[in-house]
Amino acid sequence: MKKRKRLDHQLIFKLIKPGSRVLDLGCGKGELLARLAAEKKISGQAVERNPARVADAIRAGVAVYQKDLDCGLPEFKKDSFDYAILEMTLQQLERPLAALEETLRVSRFTIVSFPNFNYRGVVGKLVETGRMPVTPALPYSWHNTPNIHLFTLYDFLDWAEQRGVTVVAGYASAAGSPFRPLNLPLDSSEAEELLFVITLPGSGQPQSTGADA
Repeated sequence: MKKRKRLDHQLIFKLIKPGSRVLDLGCGKGELLARLAAEKKISGQAVERNPARVADAIRAGVAVYQKDLDCGLPEFKKDSFDYAILEMTLQQLERPLAALEETLRVSRFTIVSFPNFNYRGVVGKLVETGRMPVTPALPYSWHNTPNIHLFTLYDFLDWAEQRGVTVVAGYASAAGSPFRPLNLPLDSSEAEELLFVITLPGSGQPQSTGADA
């Protein structure tokens, strides 16, 4: 299956204000952080588990070290960053809520994106075929998928409410379309991918959340 263009990268780039301190968790090859550093002069740090991707990120000029996010982020003090980015990674972690807690501790704002497993295109294929769906957003077979915690839009919002997390902004995308502002309740099943900016009460207002996706 052809690799899909990273629409969340485009939105995240728009959301982050020049000169910010940014932590990219699960940075992959480091393309996003490298672009932010080059074009918005951010101060960046990246973390990545895959050694081959760490090498790619280093070649891209990104400050990165190899680590499993499930081990926490004790290296970083509270509010060390303006933004922590957790893009399309949360569902692959053994301890996703612990990872979210760490991002909220070390940064003023967390930007998190993830696939919505209640997307009608996924649920419809599962009901129709009786097999685990393979889609552009979920391009894996049942036996090799890295996605180990499946959750939906409302699961995430329930956690945010129970934890007392402030949802600063929400965006949705489907079928390869650009991200747009979240539309509830429609996006419970219409959104294929979701992106949120979250913070703890008292952290202030984000430097930029008015991006037109």
